[in-house]
Amino acid sequence: MLRSLNRILSSSIVATDGEIGSVYNFLVEDVSWRVAYLVAETGGWFSNHKVLLSPTVLKQPDWARNVLPVSLTIEQVRTSPDVDTDQPVSRQQEITLNQFYGWPSYWEIPVEPRESLLTGDRHLRSCRELIGYHVTAGGEDLGKVEDFMIDDRSWKIRYFVTHGGVETGNHILMLPAESAREISWTYRHIELNQAISSL
Repeated sequence: MLRSLNRILSSSIVATDGEIGSVYNFLVEDVSWRVAYLVAETGGWFSNHKVLLSPTVLKQPDWARNVLPVSLTIEQVRTSPDVDTDQPVSRQQEITLNQFYGWPSYWEIPVEPRESLLTGDRHLRSCRELIGYHVTAGGEDLGKVEDFMIDDRSWKIRYFVTHGGVETGNHILMLPAESAREISWTYRHIELNQAISSL
């Protein structure tokens, strides 16, 4: 089922032996738009430390209570390798993290047929960073990203939710994430590979 990413943010993350903290962010791979990591903001004895968690540790979410249970203990998270989630995450840091937890690397997980045909470098993108990015397609103004619709089974971003585009009559749009052709950090801009008339 599709879920609003904004609603998932701040959900409680609960380990097998107690609460860890809350969901602060998602890091997604910008070709497949799969979630590579959840960023958990831990509190209390963690002193507001942020840690990366793989979607592979997620158990069945309790959406009614906004709770995401994980198959880790508090101690496992407490002693996890330190990663500065505010900076780009290096592949070496990811390898260290995956070896610590025994997680599969997201770049080794089999991809869908369409994804295997795509070329170019794959990058991790912060969903929090992408909020507010301007979206255009074929020269048409489609507004700014306000939210994402995420599939809660595959943990993939399916749609950008935008609002305020000139060509959209200020309506809210759900635009396929897979149609993103180019993302500019400098200009806070996402260009889609289709005009709105064909979406």
